[in-house]
Amino acid sequence: MKVVIQRVSRASVTINRHLFSSINKGMLVLVGIQSDDSEEDINWLVSKIIHLRIFDDENGVMNKSILETGGEILAVSQFTLMARTKKGNRPSYIDAAPPSISIPLYEQFVSTLQKEIKNEIKTGQFGAEMEVELLNDGPVTILMDSKNKL
Repeated sequence: MKVVIQRVSRASVTINRHLFSSINKGMLVLVGIQSDDSEEDINWLVSKIIHLRIFDDENGVMNKSILETGGEILAVSQFTLMARTKKGNRPSYIDAAPPSISIPLYEQFVSTLQKEIKNEIKTGQFGAEMEVELLNDGPVTILMDSKNKL
């Protein structure tokens, strides 16, 4: 499982020209799922995400987690994070899990995140053509891959 975490002042998802969900200060988390991902990958990433110290303390130092700031999270599925780009110019998405695997794992990821942070996790709509808008705060952008824990 791969995630891209962006610290945002605000972020939103629009589907068919209608606002689907939005957050204020917090994190936009883009989520890519592989066929061999499991509950272990979810638990590891959720723990890392909620404890990641990317928010400023009173001295302007990135020293606080989302748990400490009470920020919001918008989690959006994005199979293109699994792109292979080594050969040619057309990305291959062979590593992306099919919907039969990725939908339950994405839903479990969101549910686990919500249990840990104790706030509603806003989402996109799995498989929909979405417009994701964000105002990156910093900019701060973090990449994580549950297959690369060391």
